[in-house]
This record gives sequence, structure tokens and C-alpha cells, in this order.
Amino acid sequence: MIATTISIAIVALILGYFIAKVLEKKKASSTIKNVREQSATILKEAKIEADGIKKDKILQAKERFIELKSEHEKVIISRDKKINDAEKRIRDKESKVSQELDKNKKINSSVEERNKQLQHRLEHIDKKKTEIDKLHKRQVEQLETLSGMSATEAKKELVETLKEEAKSDAMAFMQSTLEEAKMGAQQEAKKIVLNTIQRIGVEQTIDNCVSVFNLENDDVKGRIIGREGRNIRAIESTTGVEIIVDDTPEAIILSCFDPVRREIARLSLHKLVTDGRIHPARIEEVVAKTTKEINEEIIEVGKRAVIDLGIHGLHPELIKTVGRMKYRSSYGQNLLQHSREVANLCAVMASELGLNPKIAKRAGLLHDIGKVPDTDTELPHAILGMQWAEKYNEKADVCNAIGAHHDEVEMKSLYAPIIQVCDAISGARPGARRQVVDSYIQRLKELEDVAFSFNGVQKAYAIQAGRELRVIVESEKVDDTKAAELSFNITQKIQNDMTYPGQVKVTVIRETRVVNVAK
Repeated sequence: MIATTISIAIVALILGYFIAKVLEKKKASSTIKNVREQSATILKEAKIEADGIKKDKILQAKERFIELKSEHEKVIISRDKKINDAEKRIRDKESKVSQELDKNKKINSSVEERNKQLQHRLEHIDKKKTEIDKLHKRQVEQLETLSGMSATEAKKELVETLKEEAKSDAMAFMQSTLEEAKMGAQQEAKKIVLNTIQRIGVEQTIDNCVSVFNLENDDVKGRIIGREGRNIRAIESTTGVEIIVDDTPEAIILSCFDPVRREIARLSLHKLVTDGRIHPARIEEVVAKTTKEINEEIIEVGKRAVIDLGIHGLHPELIKTVGRMKYRSSYGQNLLQHSREVANLCAVMASELGLNPKIAKRAGLLHDIGKVPDTDTELPHAILGMQWAEKYNEKADVCNAIGAHHDEVEMKSLYAPIIQVCDAISGARPGARRQVVDSYIQRLKELEDVAFSFNGVQKAYAIQAGRELRVIVESEKVDDTKAAELSFNITQKIQNDMTYPGQVKVTVIRETRVVNVAK
């Protein structure tokens, strides 16, 4: 029974083993089949995807080819265009060259023709010259026969005669010229120097080119200068005036050769300081407004001067020029007041001479208008004033009187010398013109130094405003003869080394003193 059971169990185990093997084989075959189907599917999908990628790459390659082809065509077209342009330029140059060659041929032919004509003329001139030489020779022979002298002797005698006459005329002319130069050189030199300094000088004198603007306190200086100097630069650029801010208490200096600009700057500063608003925009506004006011005032001053003098029909530009004279000085004398004074003097003098006082007064008022030019010019003020008068249709007598009052043009009427004389009278009036104190003191000192440079001088005094030099000498070293000689030597040195108006009288004093004391 037990054996049977064991046998059945063994048989069951063997059957189970074989059944498991069979089932395992079936399962393996089924798995292989599935793997094969999946592989086929993957291969199919990979093939489809490869075909798609291939088509995309082909399309991209075609597009790239088209782009490269287009770029290549553009490069070819650009090169063709450059080649065509170069060919066109070459053709144009060839055309110009051919034209120039044609012109050169024509010019060469013309030059050759002129050369032939000139050669022909030269031959003709040579023939004429030969004939003239022969004729001159015959005339000289005839003159020698008639005069009894050879040509050389006659020429020598003529030269001697002309030489003597030339020497005589030259001495007379030189003497006359020296006298005229001595009479007018001193005054004319001063006028030229001062006029040049006023109009185009770089370093201006204080009286003519500087104005002082007074301040209530020094705190205002900082506001005028502004942050980083913006305000002062704006004022200088808009007015054309240099502003000097230094240690001078409660004052700043305005420096400019043009007095009109200085006045505009002064009034503009006054308005800005009074208003209190000082900045570049406000500065430009105030300067523009002040400039307009000054121009209106110039016109009003000119009209008032013309009306006061009873002058009618004066051109508006000449009226404006007369108004500008208010801001110009000549040798320290206000130019407008000087011109009005000359006009009144001319009217009186013309009336005394039986001439038209209105014409004389008109010429007297306008005689110095050339001293107030709008722009820099190298013409003398008399010539410039005459040109302006002619431009604005003034009468010929007035124009000539303006131009001739310094002898720069010929005097053609009696009004010209009247203007010249009245101009000199007005300038020579005591107190009319002032002299700078420093230069005056320096001249006096130089006069005294000239005297002390000689031996035997004990004391020297420049008196009568520099018109006389009194020299006291030591009586033991200088006798009467040497005193006269010393006076002459001092006079000569002053003439040679110094510049002075008028004349200087040199007086040498020599005295002997005997002193006793009664006790």
C-alpha cells in the first residue's frame, strides 16, 4: 500500500515535471512571437521616420541651394554693375581726354598763329627802330652843327644846370616841409595815437575805456559772478564788456573800448542788482531790453541835438550817429558837446563873413561823425565822415568841409577853413580837454631829471604846468659863460629826448650870496 502510494507519487511528480516543461516551452514560443511582432513594428516605424527625415533634409538642402544661388546671383549682378560703372567712367574720361586734346590742338594752332604775328611785328618794330636811330643821329648831327657843341658836351651842361636847379628846389622844399612838419606834427601825432587807442587799441586808458559800477555791499559780487562763474560769463558774452571783480571795496570795473557797450553793461547790471534775479536767462533778457532802450535814447539824443541847433532834413542814420557821439570822448572832451560847440561857433563866424550860417552849423555838427563808426575801419575819421555825408546826400560844401577839416582833402569852399578853425578853438578852450594826472606828473619829473643829468646843477623845478624849467646851479662850479651853455644843452636834450606840448622855457639861475651875522 505504501509502495503503491510512493509509486503514484513518483509518477505524479514525473508527470508534473513534464507538464511544466511543456507549458514553459509554450510560454517561450509565445514571448518570441511577441518580440518579433514588436521588432517588426519598430522597424516599420523607424523606416517611416527615416523617410520623413530624408525628405526634410532634401527640402532643406534644396532651400539652402536656392539661397546660395540667389546670393551668388546678387554678387554677380553687383560685380556686373561695378564693371559697367567703371566702363562708363572710362568712356567719360576718354571723352574728356579727347575733348582736351581737341582744345589743346586749337590752342596750339592759335599760339602758333600769334607767334607768327608777333614775329612779324617784331621784324616791323626792328625796321622802325633802325629808321628812328638813323633819324635821331641825323638830328643830333644837325643840332651839333647849329650849336657848335657835341652831344656829350650839351648833355653835360644840361645836367649841371638841372643839378643846380634841383638842389635849390630841394633845399627850399625841405625847409618848407620841415617848417610845416614842426608846426603840425606834434598835434597830429597826438590825435592819431589817441584815435587809434580809442578805436582798436588792446590796452585802453582808464579815462576812455573803463567804467566803475558801485555796489551797496560786497555780497552782491558773489551773485554777479554766479555759480562756477556762469552769470559773469553770460554778462560778458551778451554785452561784449570785460568785467573785472577784484578787491576794490563795493565796486566792480567794466572795461571796453566801446562806450555804448559799457553803458549797456552798466545799466543792465543796475537793473539786475535792483531786481535781485541774476541768472543767464534773465541776463540775456535784461541786456536785450537795455540795448533797445539805449538805441532809442541814442536816436532821441540825436533828434534833440538837431532840434536845438535848428537843423532840418538830416537823414535818420546821421541823426543816430549824432546821438552816438554822446557816448564818445575825444581827448577827454565829450564828442557831442564838442560838435554842438563847433556848430554854434561856425554859425557865428559864417554870419560875420556873410555866408549861410545853416550850412556852417550843419557841417560843424557833422564834422566828427567819422569818430563813431559802427565797424572798425582804417580810414581817417574826416574821410570816413565825408563818405557818410555823401552817402546820405548832404550838400557838396558840407561834405568837403567835413573831409577837409584836417587837411586830408583839398578845401573847395570857405566853410572848410571855418570848420577847421572852430574845431581848433573848441579843443583849445581851457578846461575842454583833460590830461591824465599820472602822465602829467611823470613829464614834470622827466624834465627835472634832464636838468639833474648835468654837472653843477643844485636844484631844478618844473613850473607853469611843465612849460618852464628853472635850474639853480652852484656858483663855484658854473660861471656865467657855462650857465648860458648849460641852458642851451638842457634845451637840446629836452627837444631830442622828450615829447611835450607847446614849448618849454629853460631858465638857469646862478647867484653868489655873501652872508654875515650881526651880533
